[in-house]
Amino acid sequence: MKKNGFYLLWILCFYTGCQQSTNNNESKKGNQIPPKPISTLIPEYRGSVNTKAVAQYSEKIDNPLNDWYFSVMLYETPKTFQYLIKLKYEEIRGEDTLKLPNFGISPKPVIQKGKEKYSCIIGFLDKNNQFREYKKVYVKGNHLKITALKHYAVSSHSYEE
Repeated sequence: MKKNGFYLLWILCFYTGCQQSTNNNESKKGNQIPPKPISTLIPEYRGSVNTKAVAQYSEKIDNPLNDWYFSVMLYETPKTFQYLIKLKYEEIRGEDTLKLPNFGISPKPVIQKGKEKYSCIIGFLDKNNQFREYKKVYVKGNHLKITALKHYAVSSHSYEE
């Protein structure tokens, strides 16, 4: 009986030692701080909101009787990657929201002239300063329209070595 008790005690100690070794290896992995996702490098909210337009496009309308314009202006909001779009064609006004993707760099919204008369493309500059088109604002008939041209998304992936 003493022999069986000794073996039982030895097996129990061996098993406990193996468990502690496994737990130590797991806790060492758990103590490693994973790199921050790119999307967390820029704060979600702005410290201060610029009240002036950060990007704009304007084109005078061919009308000899009125001083009318087709114009699009982007304004900052409290959210870093969100902008208010103010649209105008003659006396028609409208608003929309532009949500830029968080690629880990400060957003750089841009408005470029479109191919058609009274049209423009709203987009942003990527990390290589290349223009990425996002939305198109245009006049069709006598209606002011805005259409999404492309969609962008950011995802993060984790992996173990």
